[in-house]
Amino acid sequence: MSTQKIVFNNISAKAWEHPADKAALSALQKIPGVNILLKKFVGITTEKSLKLATLASAIRTSEKQYPNLHKLLKEACEILDLSDLPELYVAQDPFMNAGAVGVEKPFIILNSSVVERLSDKEILAIIGHELGHCMSGHLLYKTLLYLLINLSIYKLNIPLSGFAITPIILALKEWDRKSELSADRAGLLVAQDPSVQYSLLMKMSGGSEYSQMDVNEFFNQAAEYKNMDGITDNVHKLLNLIMLSHPFPVLRLTELKTWVDSGGYDAVLAGDYFRKGDKDQQFSNLKSAAKQYREDIDSSRGPLANIASGIFGAVDAVSEKAADLKDKASEGVFGAVDTVSDKASDLKGKATDAWSSIFNNKNNEH
Repeated sequence: MSTQKIVFNNISAKAWEHPADKAALSALQKIPGVNILLKKFVGITTEKSLKLATLASAIRTSEKQYPNLHKLLKEACEILDLSDLPELYVAQDPFMNAGAVGVEKPFIILNSSVVERLSDKEILAIIGHELGHCMSGHLLYKTLLYLLINLSIYKLNIPLSGFAITPIILALKEWDRKSELSADRAGLLVAQDPSVQYSLLMKMSGGSEYSQMDVNEFFNQAAEYKNMDGITDNVHKLLNLIMLSHPFPVLRLTELKTWVDSGGYDAVLAGDYFRKGDKDQQFSNLKSAAKQYREDIDSSRGPLANIASGIFGAVDAVSEKAADLKDKASEGVFGAVDTVSDKASDLKGKATDAWSSIFNNKNNEH
């Protein structure tokens, strides 16, 4: 490992976790049925099955197979002070992506396009990103979401109505997107170069022809997206995002730069970070964190915030009265759309059609 890299001795995952990640997870855990699903799915379709499938279809890195990647894995683990190295696999796939799977013994999968098209520094950042998920305990809920989407939930005799699964999937996806903001920070702490993370997000958007792209223009795109906050713009933003597992790259870019500009990143580099065993003052009360998250949404401008607030209002309601789950979720979402419709009379029909499409196609991942 380069002598210039800082090793974060005894670092806790709390050092990089985004507040919205914790808040969204807190809201998710309030939904009736989540614990039942966890026990049901993780119990009958464990990581062992996923591990066997990967072992049979991908290449496991080692000193003899993809030795350079194995070296990068060890470097990333050393930086984050992780002694138990997860296994790293390379899977044949043209889509530029990576992922971590499992709960007890998680492992990381890099798609072959990542290995072929990215630099070692960028791959190191991706490995750091996935280690961030592992160390933050994200994989239990990510595995649940994967199983909910990819397996037939109606054949497993789950004691929940078919409709009740949809709010759980939507809440899981909302948290899943927020968890990526935490993992991006972990990737940056491993790469220790913001420009690497920025270029990586740009390449994930537009391919590996870096000479044909300009990171400043990419930031301009991010600003243009943020500033498009009219009524119709915000509703379309929500509908475009609601079923995705990751925030759009321009959103991740902006969030990461905000952390850098705030001094949070430099503070960790200087040694001012949570360590394992430290009392967690910032996140000791997840209910307060969730409340702050909703207040931030409520204070945001634009109908997108109103709709998001409605969704979390529904989550609070169903946590108190599970029998009214369907009605409360519907009222939270469509009630917010009704508010928007007061300003644009023809918007309600379009938004309602879009929501109906989402609920009727709840097993469509992206």
